[in-house]
Amino acid sequence: MNIKTITSTQNVEIKSVAALQDKKERSKLGMFVAEGVRTCTTLIKSSAKLVQMYTTQAMLDTALSLTHAKFITIVDQVVMEKISGTKTASGLVAVFKIPKHPAAEELSSGMVLANITDPGNMGTLIRTASALSTTSIVVVEGTDPWSPKVIQASAGTIGTVKIFQWDWMELIEKKGDIPLCALVVSGGRPPHKLHDVESLLVIGNEAHGIPQEWIDSCEQQITLPMPGNTESLNAAVAGSIALYLSKIK
Repeated sequence: MNIKTITSTQNVEIKSVAALQDKKERSKLGMFVAEGVRTCTTLIKSSAKLVQMYTTQAMLDTALSLTHAKFITIVDQVVMEKISGTKTASGLVAVFKIPKHPAAEELSSGMVLANITDPGNMGTLIRTASALSTTSIVVVEGTDPWSPKVIQASAGTIGTVKIFQWDWMELIEKKGDIPLCALVVSGGRPPHKLHDVESLLVIGNEAHGIPQEWIDSCEQQITLPMPGNTESLNAAVAGSIALYLSKIK
């Protein structure tokens, strides 16, 4: 079995992989990077297209259990640390192609991430959506859904959903008859009393929520009843609870 090996951090290919930590390079090359066994396994089992997998010698057997040897490159630990986006390199990094933008006709009920700026929150919301078989995710402004931190927070489930990247006006123009349902701090209906569960749940920015003009564009509003003294929840927590309650009747 002949598997390519790279030992230098100055290798052109390694520099290219390391550069995928940057949004500009991801957009230019049309690729994203994922790390860790669970994340890479989930992506490979989904529709994500693997370009190349990089592994240390210690993780080679695991890599071979995930993909064919032709997609595998063995790297030294120092090289793994260069391409890893984490403090402690896992020993397994993979590069995947960013999927083509889905057509508007493919949009179905799901979730709108309206200026979600924290990668952890975005990845967690994507993971929740996947767990509830919600396949349409519209990203309006905010962080890049293909950043390594979003990929890791989603545990690779981003490969099981369709990511639409539109601005707010594009969403209004392209959503068709699917109603928008804004998650607001107060004044909305409880999630279980939604008129139509087949809607797009709009979750706003962590600090500022949803702009009022965007709320005014939504057909419905929902609010999570909170009997305690907390005014609001973390965006990922609130969005996950709201999506669950709106889907599970």
